Amino acid sequence: MARLGGKPGLAKHVDLIAAHILPYWEFIPVDKAEQFVLDRARDLKKMFPKKPLLLSEVGWPSNGRMRGGADASPADQAIYLRTLVNKLNRQGYNYFVIEAFDQPWKASDEGSVGAYWGVFNAARQQKFNFEGPVVAIPQWRVLAIGSVVLALLSLTLLMIDGSALRQRGRTFLTFIAFLCGSVLVWIGYDYSQQYSTWFSLTVGFLLALGALGVFIVLLTEAHELAEAVWIHKRRREFLPVEGDSNYRPKVSIHVPCYNEPPEMVKQTLNALANLDYPDFEVLIIDNNTKDPAVWEPVQAYCETLGPRFKFFHVAPLAGFKGGALNYLLPHTAKDAEVIAVIDSDYCVDRNWLKHMVPHFADPKIAIVQSPQDYRDQNESTFKKLCYAEYKGFFHIGMVTRNDRDAIIQHGTMTMTRRTVLEELGWADWCICEDAELGLRVFEKGLSAAYHHESYGKGLMPDTFIDFKKQRFRWAYGAIQIIKRHTASLLRGKNTELTRGQRYHFLAGWLPWVADGMNIFFTVGALLWSAAMIIVPQRVDPPLLIFAIPPLALFVFKVGKIIFLYRRAVGVNLKDAFCAALAGLALSHTIAKAVLYGFFTSSIPFFRTPKNADNHGFWVAISEAREELFIMLLLWGAALGIFLVQGLPSNDMRFWVTMLLVQSLPYVAALVMAFLSSLPKPAEESQPAPAA
Repeated sequence: MARLGGKPGLAKHVDLIAAHILPYWEFIPVDKAEQFVLDRARDLKKMFPKKPLLLSEVGWPSNGRMRGGADASPADQAIYLRTLVNKLNRQGYNYFVIEAFDQPWKASDEGSVGAYWGVFNAARQQKFNFEGPVVAIPQWRVLAIGSVVLALLSLTLLMIDGSALRQRGRTFLTFIAFLCGSVLVWIGYDYSQQYSTWFSLTVGFLLALGALGVFIVLLTEAHELAEAVWIHKRRREFLPVEGDSNYRPKVSIHVPCYNEPPEMVKQTLNALANLDYPDFEVLIIDNNTKDPAVWEPVQAYCETLGPRFKFFHVAPLAGFKGGALNYLLPHTAKDAEVIAVIDSDYCVDRNWLKHMVPHFADPKIAIVQSPQDYRDQNESTFKKLCYAEYKGFFHIGMVTRNDRDAIIQHGTMTMTRRTVLEELGWADWCICEDAELGLRVFEKGLSAAYHHESYGKGLMPDTFIDFKKQRFRWAYGAIQIIKRHTASLLRGKNTELTRGQRYHFLAGWLPWVADGMNIFFTVGALLWSAAMIIVPQRVDPPLLIFAIPPLALFVFKVGKIIFLYRRAVGVNLKDAFCAALAGLALSHTIAKAVLYGFFTSSIPFFRTPKNADNHGFWVAISEAREELFIMLLLWGAALGIFLVQGLPSNDMRFWVTMLLVQSLPYVAALVMAFLSSLPKPAEESQPAPAA
């Protein structure tokens, strides 16, 4: 039209004016599209009054990406064509509707929307009613039934053993179950409306598995939230026994060391010497420390503390921490009934044994666990964030797990019945020998007791790299345990684990597995974004249905952390945000540990250094170089899409937003690395608490 209008002489030599008028490509909303066509037709009539006019292409797609305000949907196609055809007929225009049948091959040239312009689909079936009401989703009854069935199935599973939940918790889980069921059905329906190739089927299958996994994680996270906050009362409480007790068995306290600062270990020994308990011994083992200047001062100090304290230096000794603890078992006093373990940096409360050992009077109890806690949280901003992140698990996760006798045993502030420990032993093949031992105790049908009150405080990692390595070890060890105990955890084979215990061990580690799988999503998002930048006319943003679930899970998890820290832990909004930031910073590290765990059998044990010097800024940033690299890739992808394609549609804006949100864990890692590089205050360490 512009060419003819600009060259009047050309119009004299044509017999017919033919025009393609397709409002969808002009980003015109469907409610204004028919008027747009009629206005253009009138303009052509005025411009060339003596020439016949043919609207050679009018139409609207039934599927594809939204462009500006133009949404491609079956309902919009039906409304547009039925209304436009009626008006064109009344006003006497000649026109061709594009097109009779869907042409799936056009998707490779015009993007996915090119396949969906037909009035009939590729199987020659009518796509909408030519008269009567327009129903956006004709199958809505079937879909509604499907979503209700999925929701009820999910809710039934969530409510198993849910008698302790208050009504608010039940309502919350009902809402989450129906939301997840509806979204899963929507995803399945929407994807079923696409024309399939072997590639799209493969991608769709993988994305469907990912979406299902996301919703399983979301349901387990919602379940933990409900049981942490909306519950009538805790089912199993093991309060400190503060009064006199007739049951005071002898306790042997084992303290493993490797290359630890002598002065720090002396603080630990002083606290142990001050315990208010009638009958205990302390066995300190230093294994594989090469420098005598490190372990000999500890040996000499033990000699000054009296016969209760015995020191062992063994080198070489295989088996890491588990090997060291196994070495001490035959050296334990024969009349000791309970074996306690603490890390060499822990200063215990003098009432620890007095308050917690009496729980062993119940012969079913094999483990008594107190939370890990720390005393150096005020040393730096970095450690404040670490402390906030640590605190949640011991005041939320361990509390809810204790209700079903499914706690994670930790290798410090833990006590085990001697007969059980001698039978089972510490697993020197596992870098999380403590959690593995706890699981084997449950597999024997024995129980554990947990109370969230702190009875000892240690030291946190001083640098971000050490913080990451510690969490890598925990996540890697979890995968080792899952692999070794698959039969009992997944199939309940040859075990006395209850359903609740199996659930908590799997559900508790599931978010870590999800972090591992998220690496593949990130790589896929980057590859897809690269294609959108390189061949923008042929590659559209991924379907919204597959981008929403991971984004929804991210928002839910962050919101859950902030909500639970304020309600269950009792911290302010600032500390809750700090916990979320520190937790996000570990996402990539956990993901790597999970993948390493699935594809390798063992890695060297890593000791968390104590009283380490801060690294400089550039060293600290280099320790987060992987996170920095992925963050820049995600930002580059978002910027590239914006520069090449702009943000013309909701799909495009949502995808760019998703890329930026996906980068937040990597940004958090850089923030933590930066904070760990800041110089410490003049007072390098916190004094040990008074025993």
